[in-house]
Amino acid sequence: MSTTQTPPVLAAELAQAWADIQRYHLELPDLAAPESLIGESSSACGHELSFERLLHEAVHGIAAARGVRDTSRAGRYHNRRFLAIAEELGLDHPDEPHPSSGFSLVSLTPEAKRRYRPTIERLQRALKAHSAATAGDTARSFRGPAARHGSSGGGVRVKAVCDCGRNVRVVPSVLAQAPIVCGGCGKPFRIPEGVAAAAG
Repeated sequence: MSTTQTPPVLAAELAQAWADIQRYHLELPDLAAPESLIGESSSACGHELSFERLLHEAVHGIAAARGVRDTSRAGRYHNRRFLAIAEELGLDHPDEPHPSSGFSLVSLTPEAKRRYRPTIERLQRALKAHSAATAGDTARSFRGPAARHGSSGGGVRVKAVCDCGRNVRVVPSVLAQAPIVCGGCGKPFRIPEGVAAAAG
């Protein structure tokens, strides 16, 4: 695999991995914007981008499809309804919930690792190639504050909100490519007008 892999190629690999999960869980909705996951980390999920993180996001997708409220506290606390779906998808959890994030810190079971081994290996190769391609000559280039905080370098992130009050940080151009749908209420995230004007 080439080390000059571009974000669109990684986005395609993420979409393929999502489709692999859908083969086992038919009610899982399509992933609207796989590129929105690139270079992001989630403090609520506790994971950098990986197959485990993707499976965690799939739990939220199935919860949304079923109309199940799987989080509270603005999406930070993952409750027992999240946990029940996580177990269906092959994720294990600590016995006790974390005080602030609940059951968000899930990990792959041995069975899930076996089931998804080819997918995991393919995604790991894509992530490694993406990291190598985006590392560049960091000594001679400046990509701004977003790059210093784990960004893929796509621009400055702003807060996008949905009707239920949840929010995400996103590069406006990524949100313009396709809607990012809230797993809590099923409505798209939007950038408030004042923020959009400042970002433009």
